[in-house]
Amino acid sequence: MGRLTKDALAQTLTAAAHGRFPPPDGGTTVVVQPNARDAGVLAFTAHSVVFTDEDPAWVRATLAATPGDPLAATMNPYFLGALLARTGRHMNTIDLLTVAGALPGDPDIGLREIEDPEHPRVARAMKYRDEVRVWATDGGVLILGRGVAGRWETAIEVAEEARGRRLGERLARAARQLVPDTVVWAQQSPGNARSVRTFQAAGYRPVGSEALLIAG
Repeated sequence: MGRLTKDALAQTLTAAAHGRFPPPDGGTTVVVQPNARDAGVLAFTAHSVVFTDEDPAWVRATLAATPGDPLAATMNPYFLGALLARTGRHMNTIDLLTVAGALPGDPDIGLREIEDPEHPRVARAMKYRDEVRVWATDGGVLILGRGVAGRWETAIEVAEEARGRRLGERLARAARQLVPDTVVWAQQSPGNARSVRTFQAAGYRPVGSEALLIAG
């Protein structure tokens, strides 16, 4: 099978955002990276997508040699470790990937935009996303930017002293009103159950798991 185009990952994500997933056939699709920054693995139900500029034959051979459940091979530490060594990259964690449709209207929370590119939150977000915008409110921060394959992603932070007021849920919902697209994506570490609950309460639905390979 030949290499698919750089648009293949974006097309897969767009379809998944609207409930159209790869066939649950136990297969793995290997696509080229959409750009130099973005590489990694997406796992849907019984089908995975590996986006890398490495040789697809090497990817498939390594998956075949991975011990354990073949349906979970792409997220197996054996395979991910081999892929990291091969690419010279590192990763933070395997995330739950969620998505939500955009909402009309204005956020019900007072937000002030931070435009200083030297601000720590802005500078950090720009390492992983393009067209980054950051808003702050009393006790919280909301980030929007274009991440993997150009998708619009959000992340939020809530100060410990501001917890218990559903601030995180309100920030996550505000992202749905501020996003300049039809959908907005968000990642949560599965072990951070509080974050998972927050985003699901704000209307984000799970579509799969994701491991991003970070350069540098």
